[in-house]
Amino acid sequence: MAEKTGKKQKSARRQRIISSLLVNLGLLLIVLLWTVPTFGLFVSSFRTREKIQTTGWWTVFPHRGWVTVETLDLPEGLDTDGVMEFEGIQGTFEEFREGVQSADGRKRILWIGNKRNGFIQVQEKQWTADWDFTLTNYQQVLAGKEFVYQRPDGTTQVLQGDNLIGSFLNSLAVAIPSTVIPILIAAFAAYGFAWMNFSGRKAFFVMIVALLVVPLQIALVPILRDYTTLNLNGTFLAVWLAHTGFGLPLATYLLYNYISTLPRETLESAFIDGASHFTVFLRLILPLSVPALASFAIFQFLWVWNDYLVALIFIGNKPDVKVLTMQLAEMVGSRGSDWHLLTAGAFVSMVLPLFVFFSLQRYFVRGLLAGSVKG
Repeated sequence: MAEKTGKKQKSARRQRIISSLLVNLGLLLIVLLWTVPTFGLFVSSFRTREKIQTTGWWTVFPHRGWVTVETLDLPEGLDTDGVMEFEGIQGTFEEFREGVQSADGRKRILWIGNKRNGFIQVQEKQWTADWDFTLTNYQQVLAGKEFVYQRPDGTTQVLQGDNLIGSFLNSLAVAIPSTVIPILIAAFAAYGFAWMNFSGRKAFFVMIVALLVVPLQIALVPILRDYTTLNLNGTFLAVWLAHTGFGLPLATYLLYNYISTLPRETLESAFIDGASHFTVFLRLILPLSVPALASFAIFQFLWVWNDYLVALIFIGNKPDVKVLTMQLAEMVGSRGSDWHLLTAGAFVSMVLPLFVFFSLQRYFVRGLLAGSVKG
């Protein structure tokens, strides 16, 4: 009997170990799927245009690659339209532009530039790591001034910056009020539904929760018509009111679940001491509800910061109020092949949401689980 019990315990322990291992491997896989592209985006944002167009971001790690060991000038009288020979390797201009390897594969000849003003690079296979990083990408996307870009063949090109700083500040001007306003209104509403008795309380709460299933897209055109009548379209106030209305149902529901579970004895003691509902709300409810407030603040801020549709409809394409997502979308259209600028711009848009999330993450799970367990 004791032997069978021991076998069952060993079998149960083995199953727990296998289950834990599978869960941990699954979590590790999910982390890698999210972290590796983000790391690649971060590395690419510091690489030059030529490096991004010719090599992958993973070349920052040690690898076998072509390293330039010598640079040759074009000899005078060279017939660039025929077959040429450099370092014992023959090929045409088009072939050298792509790179021609020697017979043993240890050497490569690469033509840089055009037929008249080009030069020759002699390359060999060596262990190398590409750590040629630059801050020029961020300078170009953040500032609105002109930049002089020098190509590998020596020619230059004047480029206009994208001025993401202005769009970044506009996104802050939209995201902060659009996060604070619905939290304050929803906190008052949740307290009223949880601790105040008035006629129609349950009916009103059901109506608010029912609004969660209404897609915001069907409300955009009616709201836009009202904004046009009130001359609000194209202003920050229009976006604040829209995000407040779209975020209130979820905020009220989450905060109600948390506030309704607070100890009744604490609130009753405050009422016996003569505290009003407003005093109880400010002195007790808000301090005790920080986890729920922080968790919704993360949701609302990330949604507003990454929003494109609502901002596009209610702000429009006005340069002085254009938000970051609209500026990035414009960069994708005008600079679709400039990956060095798109990656820098994308990472600029990611910095603040990451900071907000990691600053409030200790409250995140506590706020999500608010009201999920009774007793």
